[in-house]
Amino acid sequence: MEKLVVANIGLKFGMAHLEGALQSGAEVAAICDSDPEALKFAGEKYGIPEEKRFTDYRELLNNKHIQAVTVAVPDQLHAELTCEFLRAGKHVLCEKPLALTREDVRKIISAADETGLKCMVGQICRYTPAFEQAKRIIDSGKIGEIYYAESEYAHDYMYLVDNWRADPKRHGVIGGGCHAVDLLRWLVGDPAEVFAYGTHKLLPQVPYDDATIAVMKFGGGIIGKVFVSTGCKRDYTMRTLIYGTKGTLICDNTSPSMTLFVIGEDQMAHEPQIIPVQVNNHNAPREFEAFANAIQGREPLVTDAREGAKTVEACLAIIESSVSGKIVRPDYDF
Repeated sequence: MEKLVVANIGLKFGMAHLEGALQSGAEVAAICDSDPEALKFAGEKYGIPEEKRFTDYRELLNNKHIQAVTVAVPDQLHAELTCEFLRAGKHVLCEKPLALTREDVRKIISAADETGLKCMVGQICRYTPAFEQAKRIIDSGKIGEIYYAESEYAHDYMYLVDNWRADPKRHGVIGGGCHAVDLLRWLVGDPAEVFAYGTHKLLPQVPYDDATIAVMKFGGGIIGKVFVSTGCKRDYTMRTLIYGTKGTLICDNTSPSMTLFVIGEDQMAHEPQIIPVQVNNHNAPREFEAFANAIQGREPLVTDAREGAKTVEACLAIIESSVSGKIVRPDYDF
């Protein structure tokens, strides 16, 4: 099968997408960033010649050679660029979150539906080895029926906050916490109800809460929790616990092992199993491979625009609850 021809838009975090495309064997037809220094750095590091470097993404819209693009620009621009590239006939892999508002995710879904092109959202946790293993263990029934699940997004933004991250629309729950929310959605299902509290003690440079806890009610009698802290004083982690009727799973995205408890003949869980896992918390090559495979018909697109929209909706429900003090029921009708 022919190589996928791709352009990479945004070269800060988007460097991971560029690496993923190259490692997956795609042809990189263009790279683009409004910052000439970032563009120069990426071009020199990966051997992308100057004639394939652009500071204005609009120059790529009518390039018939380009089949697909990755979009890793500030979150506020996701909807605009994704819709433009879809309507220009390009498949799109958009960095998470898909967008910051319900209006914008609906615009993206409409553009994807109208064009019939693939629109993937980069929920990278679904390609993290420990979480992939957790999904397999849960689906195997080894820990029985799930009754409680929790995940956290703990990441100190003290030196990461800039103008676009300080935007009130990019609340920490949606900007970073969407990882933990999407992970639980993938592992145990969509939260039907959320109730949240927030506090603001660590990041004076942002107008939103820098710590939020959300209690969730899922289907099938499952309950859960998501904790988001963007000012925490600790190493980055997404520690995740899944409790089942036959065992318990403890894992994260930065440790070389995960812990599994399984009941024995006495119906008690004694010595845990320590399962080695690869540490790769931004597995961009596997993510890009899934994107390319979906475009070329080798596997279904799992994290499409509607799936990304559901994660955004759950995050917005958490934010709404933390402000109103009321239970919020997410509306997943996209």
